[in-house]
Amino acid sequence: MTDLLASILSPERLQAGGSGPLYLKLRQTLEEAINSGRLNHGDALPPERDLAEYANISRVTVRKAVDDLVKDGLLVRRHGSGTFVVKPVSKVQQSLSRLTSFTEDMARRGLTTRAQWLDRGLFHPSPDEMMILGLPADALVARLGRLRIADDMPLAIERACISSEFLPDPAQVTGSLYAALDQQGCRPVRAVQRISAYNIKEPDAALLGVAAGAAGLSIERVSYLASGKVVEFTRSLYRGDAYDFVAELTLPDA
Repeated sequence: MTDLLASILSPERLQAGGSGPLYLKLRQTLEEAINSGRLNHGDALPPERDLAEYANISRVTVRKAVDDLVKDGLLVRRHGSGTFVVKPVSKVQQSLSRLTSFTEDMARRGLTTRAQWLDRGLFHPSPDEMMILGLPADALVARLGRLRIADDMPLAIERACISSEFLPDPAQVTGSLYAALDQQGCRPVRAVQRISAYNIKEPDAALLGVAAGAAGLSIERVSYLASGKVVEFTRSLYRGDAYDFVAELTLPDA
């Protein structure tokens, strides 16, 4: 990485970058290296003093260029860790008129998904879970916390809660939660979803690869069986720069 950046940021290369202030030339040079893949998602940048030395420019100039790239979402600063490259994001659109799982949404778009488990097991329900799921105090709930990743890009943190009546063994969920519930004969048929704006805080920001305070979408979903019984309560946090929710609106019948 050191040799690569020394080559990318050589004074000769910067001076050949056309007209304009030095910070802009540095910014454009780093941006081109990120977009072309010479700098990859997750790569750590050296300290600003080293970048200044490679380019033979002041640390103030480096700071301005890096600040611009952080603002545009191509770099992220993580307190105590450093500055990291963020892969450019193509926004994903999800319809609000279809009740589907994350895995199903991504599969329809031809994206490969995987999950990083944050927690998984059976627990005594919290007061909120008891109220929403309609459970007695002595019941158990399956909690599934996952970082959802599509084509190696972290998109969402999902924390689902299901009564053990419907999901007695959380370990059986290896991919789609709805596929696992379908196998139990209790896939939800409708849901109520609440979406609100949210500024992503640490440590969620680090998991999603965004700066603390970045815009996100906080989503609560309560899903129901055909009988009207609640089967799922899920809280999710989506990257605001990577996800759009789309609703089709029609005129009411006359």
